[in-house]
Amino acid sequence: MARIPYGRLATYGQIADLIGAFGCARQVGWALRRLKLPSSVPWHRVVNAQGRISMSLSREGSDWIQRDLLLAEGIPVDEDGRLPLRQFLWHPDAHAGD
Repeated sequence: MARIPYGRLATYGQIADLIGAFGCARQVGWALRRLKLPSSVPWHRVVNAQGRISMSLSREGSDWIQRDLLLAEGIPVDEDGRLPLRQFLWHPDAHAGD
């Protein structure tokens, strides 16, 4: 996840595929949820495949932290956690060094 550039997004499934854990998107989400905040890991740049932040009371406010961090990077997010995934999706093979 540290390779996801500022102002770009990845999906849980994309991260799972990159680490060779095909079909394990939920496990990526569970692992990220266990990070202590604040974190140097850019966890906030990972969203679901529908282009949404997973908004939930069980996230204890980290969903709103994620929203604020993405807005600070110039990624628009609405009140329901929707964002323009296609426009901001990271394509690691498209850039040398990614």
